[in-house]
Amino acid sequence: MSDSTFIGIDSGTQGTKGVVISEQSGGVVAESYHGYELIENDKGGREQHPESWLSACTEVLTDLLANPAVKPASVRAIGVSGQQHGMVALNEAGQVIRPAKLWCDTETVPQCETISRRMGGQQQVLEAIGNQVAAGFTAAKILWLLEHEPLNYEQLATVLLPHDYINYWLTGNRTTEFGDASGTAYFDVKKRRWSEALLSAIDPSGKLMDCLPEFRQAHEPAGVMRKEISQLFGLPADVLVSSGGGDNMMAAIGTGNVVQGAVTASLGTSGTIYAYSDEPVVDGTGELAAFCSSTGGWLPLVCTMNVTVATELVRSLLNLELGQMNRMAASVEPGAEGLILLPYFNGERTPPLPSATATLSGMTGLNMRPETMCRAAMEGATFGLRYGLDVIKRNGIEPNEIRLTGGGAKSGLWRQLVADIFNCEVVCLEQEEAGATGAALQALWCAESAAGKKTSIEEITSNFVRLDETSRSGPGSSSTLFYDECYRNYLAYDKALRAVYP
Repeated sequence: MSDSTFIGIDSGTQGTKGVVISEQSGGVVAESYHGYELIENDKGGREQHPESWLSACTEVLTDLLANPAVKPASVRAIGVSGQQHGMVALNEAGQVIRPAKLWCDTETVPQCETISRRMGGQQQVLEAIGNQVAAGFTAAKILWLLEHEPLNYEQLATVLLPHDYINYWLTGNRTTEFGDASGTAYFDVKKRRWSEALLSAIDPSGKLMDCLPEFRQAHEPAGVMRKEISQLFGLPADVLVSSGGGDNMMAAIGTGNVVQGAVTASLGTSGTIYAYSDEPVVDGTGELAAFCSSTGGWLPLVCTMNVTVATELVRSLLNLELGQMNRMAASVEPGAEGLILLPYFNGERTPPLPSATATLSGMTGLNMRPETMCRAAMEGATFGLRYGLDVIKRNGIEPNEIRLTGGGAKSGLWRQLVADIFNCEVVCLEQEEAGATGAALQALWCAESAAGKKTSIEEITSNFVRLDETSRSGPGSSSTLFYDECYRNYLAYDKALRAVYP
C-alpha cells in the first residue's frame, strides 16, 4: 500500500517551520526551518514584508521535498498555520501595498480606543463581536492605515491575515476561516460572520466589506495548489490546500486540543492558554479572547505578550548561553530570594495594559545577582501566564492536565515551575512543532473530507498526537503553597504600578 504524506507550514514572527507527516507511519518524516527579520520602530511598530514569508515557505518546501524520506508524488495536501492578527493589504492586482503590521504592533493603540469609542464603549463592542478591540488585533491596523497612509488606503482592495496570504499565494484564492478571522476584531464569533457595525466604526464608507475574503469551513480546502507552484516543487497537480488557521488554532490541533477538557499553554515569544469548547465562551470583562477554533468549534484563549521575551532579554543582558541560564536559575530557591519581575517588556494584552513597561522589584544588596535575575525572569513570565489561567478558570474551564508547547517547554526547570505555579500536571508532546503538525493534520482531515470520508478531527489527533510522558511534571504541595504567596505579591505590585504606566 502506497504511503500518503501531508505538509504543514507554520509561518511565525521569527521564521517559518515545516513538517511532513506520513499517514502510514503516523509520524513526522521531515522538518525544516528558515528565519527572517522584524522591522521595528520606537513608536511600537512591528512589521514584516510578506515577501519574506513566501521566500521562507519556498526554502522550507524545497528542503522538505529534497529529504530522501519524502516522495513528492505522495503529497496529497498542505496546511498553513500563521501568526494571528497581521494586516496584509493588497491592491486590485493582488500586490502587497506595504509591509504587514503584526500581532505585536502597539503603534495602533490609539486606533483601538477610537474604534471602541465610535461603537459606544467596550461593552457595546463585546456585545457586537464577543471580543474587545484589543491592541494587536487587525481592526486597529486598518484604521491606522486610513489615518496615516491615506494614499495606500485608497489602493486597498483586499485585507488578508498572514496565513490567508500564504494560501492566496498557493491557490490564487482569497479565503479565510473562522478561527483566524476571530482575531480581527471585526468578526462576530457567535454568529460566525463579519460585523458590519465594527467595519463601519473603522470606515463608515462601507468599503471594507468588499475588501474581505470568502469563508471556508474548517474541513474545506482553500483551493487546489496553483499549477505554477506545484510545478515549481514537482508536486502532483491535485494537491489540496486546507483552510489553515492562526498559529494558536493549528497548535490546538497539534496538541490534540479538539475536545472539551483539554488545555494547552504555549511558552513562546508570547504566551497563550486555550481550551476547546463546543459553544462560544464570552468573558464579561473582555480579558478572554472568544475565538473560534479551526476545527468547527470555539477556542477561548488568553494571550500574554511576554514569555521567552523576558528570559531572552535577561539572558542577552547577562551574556549567557541557554544552558547556563537554566543552571543558574535552578541554583536558586523558589521565589528568587524576593526578586519579582513584572515582564511587560512589550506592554501587555492580558491584563489589558498595552502601555505598561517591565519592572524588577524586591531588590536588595544581597539578592541582586545574575542567578536570581534568571530565576525571576522565568517566574515572572509564568506568573503572567497564571493570570491568564485564572481568567480561563473564571469562565468555567478547569484543567486536569495542561499540554505545553513552545521553546520554554523544553526546559525541565520551567516545566516544573509551571506545574507548581499553576498547581496542575503539565506534559509536552513528542512532536515539538505543534503549529506545523496541526496544519499537516488539518490538511489530512481536508483530504479525507474531500474524498467523501467522514473521519473526524478527533479521530485524526487520537491517531497522530502523542504525549511525551518523560516530560510530565506534577505540582509539589509545598512549592505550590509558596508560589501562591509569591503570586499574590506579584499581583500587588501589578496593581500598584498601573497608576504610573503611560
